[in-house]
Amino acid sequence: MTHRSHRLLTVGSLARVEGEGALHISVRGSRVADIRLEIYEPPRYFEALLRGRAYTEPPDITARICGICPVAYQMSACRAVEDACGVTVDGQLAELRRLLYCGEWIESHTLHVYLLHAPDFLGLPDALALARTRPELLKRGLRLKKAGNEIVERLGGRAIHPINVRLGGFHRLPERAELDRLTAVLRQARTDAEDTLGWVAGFEFPELAVGHELLALRGRGGYAIDAGVPYGSRTGAFTAADFESHVLERQVPHSTALHAELDGRRYLTGPLARWSLNGALLPPPILALAAEAGLGPTCDNPFRSILVRAVEVLWAVTEAQRIIERYEPPPVPAVPVPPRAGTGHGATEAPRGLLYHRYQLDGDGTIRAATIIPPTAQNQAAIEADLRTFVQDRLHLDDVELTRQCEQAIRNYDPCISCAAHFLDLTVERA
Repeated sequence: MTHRSHRLLTVGSLARVEGEGALHISVRGSRVADIRLEIYEPPRYFEALLRGRAYTEPPDITARICGICPVAYQMSACRAVEDACGVTVDGQLAELRRLLYCGEWIESHTLHVYLLHAPDFLGLPDALALARTRPELLKRGLRLKKAGNEIVERLGGRAIHPINVRLGGFHRLPERAELDRLTAVLRQARTDAEDTLGWVAGFEFPELAVGHELLALRGRGGYAIDAGVPYGSRTGAFTAADFESHVLERQVPHSTALHAELDGRRYLTGPLARWSLNGALLPPPILALAAEAGLGPTCDNPFRSILVRAVEVLWAVTEAQRIIERYEPPPVPAVPVPPRAGTGHGATEAPRGLLYHRYQLDGDGTIRAATIIPPTAQNQAAIEADLRTFVQDRLHLDDVELTRQCEQAIRNYDPCISCAAHFLDLTVERA
């Protein structure tokens, strides 16, 4: 509702994001008084569910946190448990894990670009309207997403909640012929990815510049996805074991997702962070196409994150092609991971940003404590701050248009609200 000196904008349920959330904006006079991005899904207690379970179970259990990016949870879980057990997975097994992750990046980013976010830039209410007005575009998007799904299904056993991942590697290795069948799929996917980048480069991007600290993994000699060292634009590099020394989570009254700070500062993880911190590590041909699309060495406009996602889809397709071309079957599908007492830390780059896991194990492999910090929870404080700036500059808009643009601004970050739903401490005060 709107009054002369007080405007209250309420989005009861955000559309085209994963999970359930709401947005409340209060404007008094000419100033934004309050903004709350509410993540109100019930906590799902995954960290509590893991306590007392066997150390072999986190890859399968945590995959159920999200149906869009289960591989990210599996890979971070594997890295953390293997770290606790003193085991490193390398060689072709690590390459196969990277290939699996590439498949998830392709399907997840493509889902966001075509079905969730592009309709905003085209003035359409949803992907169904895109199917009616430009069916050839939606067909291309679905074909590209299917390519990612096929990679995940081939290596993971199925496209959603893969079942072939285990500590130390895989339950079963793919045959050379199985990977070769992906070659034609990826050849078409590369064309589709290049066309997608050219398409989104033609969108009109609202002006918005953010100045948060950025956090992403930094890989050794390549673009980080399945491995790397956490790196903050102001903090610098630190180990995964030191993650919780730098990142502090805190509870806020209006959300079941915790807010996070990096050394006391609000920060952003995800495509903008990866591009600004690691974009120069991409292959020169992809950097050239990114430059043609309008991306500079850094990007501080969340609306242009759709461009970065399109670049990352193209990179993931070419990286998948590289891995398949050079694949040599390893001697065993998995290396041994014997249990031992200790604490392990693991971090990988989920499509939406850095995903961190920590597990404390007993000597027999029983999990005594688990911590999972997903990217959407890390980004929530930054999203709220960006919305405050965004709304302040657009108070001249009527309530309907301002609300629509705020929803689009939230979709810039592709929030996975289900992933962010966290455990809440309960305090009961009785008189």
